This record gives sequence, C-alpha cells and structure tokens, in this order.
Amino acid sequence: MAGERPRRRAGARGAREGGRAFALFAECLLTGVWFTVAALPLVTVPAALAASSRHLAGHLDGTPSSLGDFVRDVRKAWRGGWLVGLASIGVALFLAADLAVLTVEGVPGRSVTALLIMVVAGLAATVLLRAAAAWEPGGSWKSLLAGALEDTRKDFGGTGILLGGLLVLVVCAWALWILFVPMSGCLIGAALAVRRRRLEAAETPS
Repeated sequence: MAGERPRRRAGARGAREGGRAFALFAECLLTGVWFTVAALPLVTVPAALAASSRHLAGHLDGTPSSLGDFVRDVRKAWRGGWLVGLASIGVALFLAADLAVLTVEGVPGRSVTALLIMVVAGLAATVLLRAAAAWEPGGSWKSLLAGALEDTRKDFGGTGILLGGLLVLVVCAWALWILFVPMSGCLIGAALAVRRRRLEAAETPS
C-alpha cells in the first residue's frame, strides 16, 4: 500500500502534465487559425504574429486572452509596425523575383544561388518571428527587430530550431495547403519557446 501511493501521485502528476501539454497544443492550433485570418491581407503578417505570440504567452502564464483581446493586439501592433509589414512584403517579392530569374535556362550557378536565397529568406523570417515573440503593446518594432537580429546571430540553437520549424511548415503546406493553418500556430509557439529559453539562459549565472 505504501508503495502504491508514490506511484499514484506520480501518475496523477504525469496526467496533469500531459493535460497541460495537450491544452498548449490545442491552443497553438487555435492560434494558427486566428493568425491565418489576421494575416490574409499579408501586410498585417507582423502584427498577426505579434498578437498570436502574446496570446500564447498569456496562456502559458495563466492569463488567457479572448478573441477580442487578440484583435485589439493586432490593431496595436499594426499601428506601431505597419511599415514592417510593407517591408516584409517588399523583401518577399524581391526574393521571389530572384528565384523566378533562376528558372531561366542558362543562368550559371542556379542551384547554389537558389539555396542561398532560401537561406536568406529563412533567416529573415526567423528575425521577424523573434521580434514578434518579444512584442508588447507600445514596444518599438525598430528595437525589437534589432534585438531579434542580435539573438539570431548569437543564439545558434534557437535559430536552428526556428529554421527547422520553417522548413516543416513549408513542407507540410506544400504537401497539403490546409496544414499551413495548424502548423503556423505551432511555429509561433516555437518562437515563443525559443525566446523564453534565451531569456532563461541570460538570467542563469555563469
């Protein structure tokens, strides 16, 4: 009997942890739906990322937010960062045009150049994800992007995680486009986890 009690407590503890993990996964899927709808105009992608990250952070911190809170965060992030949205579209169009040029026969080094373009695109998306994960109402997007660029350069582990997540997102969306919706929420959750991992590492005394 005495030995059964620790096992029961361990089992209950495992069930609670499993329940929390499943709840977080479900919240990531819901966030993916909200993000996809908010990002449809394309220029609102940074604002939608920021609001989605803030929503997931609230869930993790025990302060869940509603759809109305999410919409308000999108508006706040948009007012402060609409230029980031325009710049993101400009960068995406520029890289897409470069890839289109590489489809022409006879262009030297097409494979290597295409790979470099995709790496640049992935790193740019990583910087945006990091900046959005750190966003708070009233925050400066210029400062957020500068900090995200620094973290991308120094935090190789976190950058690798986000690049891997982006690759999974692209492959899943290519296989079945509707998978972009849930996988985008999981990628936003990964960006938030990378940020918290970075903050914990900075706070841990060496």
